[in-house]
Amino acid sequence: MDVLYASCEMVPLVKVGGLADVAGALTHALTDRGHRVRALLPLYEPVRERLSAHEMEAIGELTIEMGDGPVRGRVHRGRLPEHGAELLLLECARFFDRPDPYVDPATGRAWPDALLSHTFLCRGVLEVCRILDWAPEIVHLNDHQTALAAALLRGKNAPPALRQTATLLSIHNLGYQGIFPEDPVASGEVPRLLTEMGIGEALYRGGGPLAFHGRINLMKAGLQLADLITTVSPTYAREIQTDELGFGLGGLLRARADRLVGILNGIDTTRWDPLRDPLIPHNYGPSDFRGKERNKVRLLETMHLPPEPRVPLFGIVSRLVDQKGFDLLGEVLESALDVLDLRLVVLGTGQREHEECLQALARRFPDRLAVVIGFDEPLAHLIEAGSDFFLMPARYEPCGLNQMYSLRYGTVPVVHATGGLADTVEEFVVHTGRGNGIVFDAYTPQALRAAIERALALYRRTRAFKRLVAQIMRIDHSWGRAAEAHEGAYARARALRTAELEG
Repeated sequence: MDVLYASCEMVPLVKVGGLADVAGALTHALTDRGHRVRALLPLYEPVRERLSAHEMEAIGELTIEMGDGPVRGRVHRGRLPEHGAELLLLECARFFDRPDPYVDPATGRAWPDALLSHTFLCRGVLEVCRILDWAPEIVHLNDHQTALAAALLRGKNAPPALRQTATLLSIHNLGYQGIFPEDPVASGEVPRLLTEMGIGEALYRGGGPLAFHGRINLMKAGLQLADLITTVSPTYAREIQTDELGFGLGGLLRARADRLVGILNGIDTTRWDPLRDPLIPHNYGPSDFRGKERNKVRLLETMHLPPEPRVPLFGIVSRLVDQKGFDLLGEVLESALDVLDLRLVVLGTGQREHEECLQALARRFPDRLAVVIGFDEPLAHLIEAGSDFFLMPARYEPCGLNQMYSLRYGTVPVVHATGGLADTVEEFVVHTGRGNGIVFDAYTPQALRAAIERALALYRRTRAFKRLVAQIMRIDHSWGRAAEAHEGAYARARALRTAELEG
């Protein structure tokens, strides 16, 4: 199949979260399976820095009329030696000459022109197809940043050649929907914003796809008009149809439940494999994981914790936000560090209150907790390779990748039973040998504390713990199964599009 895959991030070019890992791995896996995949990305500063001039070729120019006049851009073709998919890079100095896709590092807040930059990218999807004189069979969109393209492809200004192109929108996290203006009190600004977007009012007027309680909602437009909707785990597909985790769109998703599919993500085993990982000092596998013990020693040294490898070590690599469970962890951590015999290392960045709380606890318990605020790819790999347990107490987690990385690295996941965590981690039962981690159901401090204590009890049962480590390293979460499921979703989206045209 001919696939245009549109995303704001993709490893190894630009990464903010798990979407980048999925974009890089899925496009690669689909290409390996014989499909022609073109990945469309904005030409952000990190992308330009990663690709030298000789790895990019300008193939066309575009001009998009927006409310304050024409905005010009260029399209470049590129390719990474290690990646089979062709890259299409959308250049626009006004919207994409920036170091981060979503947040201005100077303020820590979303870019003030986010609505317009997302609109330019979505309109760019159509323009790129015009420039290439290409009608892909599938346009695969990701999250609210590209969701508007599903509506534009069905609009009156879409190229006639794209009428038969099917659209698939993947929800990676419904908690982020692209709602503008951010302040509900400022809903009177909507007419001005629609004018600035340069798309007119047809998609908003009369409760149209963009309309959401007096504001603009980019995700809603995509969910309402995409031929098929996927999300990143079967459990999350059910959860987002509820009022609690639907975040105002649960009713729409229930109405389109026949077009909603949950496909569990895979992991890129070329980047995440303890046998060959170049970012860890000691490689190891399920048959001999003495290297994991040496990685633990190195991790303790790196994080300036006491060299006591027999004390159980928990790791966290995460955005430090409420969604990831740091409100809950904050209620448990102080007493756990004070009473329980454990060590914890944390790598991440996020809400200031969680960063400050963790840093304060690290000062109080310098021999038990080490915190690095920021992101460091080699350290992330070392935490996976050197920890005994990986803690993921997320309030909700659409899929999660770190629990799958942890399983592959023999690091026992401790998770809240939600979304993809519930789909991939099952409570380990010593006497039967079934299960692969520690799971708590209720989102309460008591349940999290009990899960940590069960992990510590398991660690003390040395033979059972080592048997579990060897067992979980053999679980296959590679992208083969997920890529095959996406092929089925593409075929279904095409069939639905064809039926709609014929009907």
